[in-house]
Amino acid sequence: MWSGVIPAVTTKFTADDRLDHAEMERCWGLQIDAGCDGLIVAGSLGEGPMLSHDEKIELLTLAKKVAGRKPVLLTVNEAATRDGAAMARRAAKAGADGLMVVPSPIYHTNPEETVATLKAVATSGGLPVMIYSNRIGYRVDVTVEIMAELANDPLFVAIKESSDDIRRSTDIINRFGDRFDLFTGVDNLAFEALSVGAIGWVAGLVTAFPKETVAIYRLMTQGRRDEALAIYRWFRPLLDLDVSTYLVQNIKLAEVHAIGTNDRVRAPRQPLAGERRAAVDRIVQEALATRPVLLKLDLAKAA
Repeated sequence: MWSGVIPAVTTKFTADDRLDHAEMERCWGLQIDAGCDGLIVAGSLGEGPMLSHDEKIELLTLAKKVAGRKPVLLTVNEAATRDGAAMARRAAKAGADGLMVVPSPIYHTNPEETVATLKAVATSGGLPVMIYSNRIGYRVDVTVEIMAELANDPLFVAIKESSDDIRRSTDIINRFGDRFDLFTGVDNLAFEALSVGAIGWVAGLVTAFPKETVAIYRLMTQGRRDEALAIYRWFRPLLDLDVSTYLVQNIKLAEVHAIGTNDRVRAPRQPLAGERRAAVDRIVQEALATRPVLLKLDLAKAA
């Protein structure tokens, strides 16, 4: 159902902490113009847990406008299952093409609770679901065994694999074949995951460097591994910024340099400062100074 590069977009705020619709439309448009294959709103990078339900629907509506016919997924990351189910129903009514669902980010569910929560949210929305498996960020491991319990439900169509163990991608393919659309969700494991069979990349640094992200993906799908690897090696210091407690601030600061936007975040987060900010500045500026030339690459998307 889904494949390609689907950005987990950042949420833009005005100086008085309101949603900045105009700036999001501009920034998200850069993703679509670069060839991205959809958008995911209100995820971890999108500061979803800090947004109200009404704000999440606003993001969904705006993303649908920007993405055109490409799919837009809303992230469901509620602490209580009933709230996740309510969010799923609202997303369906507002026209979401699918949901990316996180087990409770507050209470660390056991396997039985994880299955029950995912099924309850999926059933309430009635939309295709991407399971977000991130044991590092959310302390809940959606294991291959849990996926097997969900495999008979047609609403579960994809997996965002963020366990930080590249072997998990092969485990999923060995167990399920092409039953699930397998996406990598860890930026600095993307090349490795695409090498072993992932068909998509839920990307973070794509919001600042969309053309390079799309180039890696398309080169890999065309079997041009060495060309993809050359870009990936340049990209790695930037991609490492995604694997951090400060991933939101890191990536928003990268966006400042690369696409001329702001790095406002919603409290309790604060923009990077001091040496931490200077370190990210150096990484991004070095990358911009050595940015690869993509003009000579034939990156036409396969039919």
